[in-house]
Amino acid sequence: MDLSRLTFTMNNIFSSYRVNNITLQYLLITLMIFSCFGAAVGASAEEYEYRLSSDDIISITVFNEPDLDVNEARISNEGTVSLPLLGQVVVEGLTTLQIEQKIASLLLDGYLKKPNVTVSIAEYRPFYINGEVVKPGSYPYRKGLTVEKAITLAGGFTERASRKNIRLISEDDQEESEKVSLNEPVSPGDIITVSESFF
Repeated sequence: MDLSRLTFTMNNIFSSYRVNNITLQYLLITLMIFSCFGAAVGASAEEYEYRLSSDDIISITVFNEPDLDVNEARISNEGTVSLPLLGQVVVEGLTTLQIEQKIASLLLDGYLKKPNVTVSIAEYRPFYINGEVVKPGSYPYRKGLTVEKAITLAGGFTERASRKNIRLISEDDQEESEKVSLNEPVSPGDIITVSESFF
């Protein structure tokens, strides 16, 4: 929430309830500001740690330069996004903060004097699930996803599925799969395999 919208909201609250007590007004303002900042910091912390790769979708905003904004750009297999003026820019392996800094640096080189760039994740790359599930395939990643939730998205176990032999290959370590429980968190790009039960 930006400052103008925050001010508008507070004015509406004060006029609606006719708050005349200065102390109460300051208290309300303080609570609203901390609430907004707390939500923003929580969202940013999670995104700033995440390193982007192909099939992630990002949105890019350049303050006061709407012609340079990019809404929901999918990162290509080459790890790039296409940006106005700059062409193809490599973003794979970078966090949103690093991408912001990279684009700002490129725009400083002969385009803008003080570029203010914001990058957000519009959609995470999918995860994959195969083996003994009803509908194997790729599915959109959701925050807070676990192996159990992933199996539910894939239609659940088949009758032959082994609920104790589920393996996960992390995108960070494609060479080795790990046996996991239903509560194991899933990340974008992970591959889940549900084995067949032989009993």
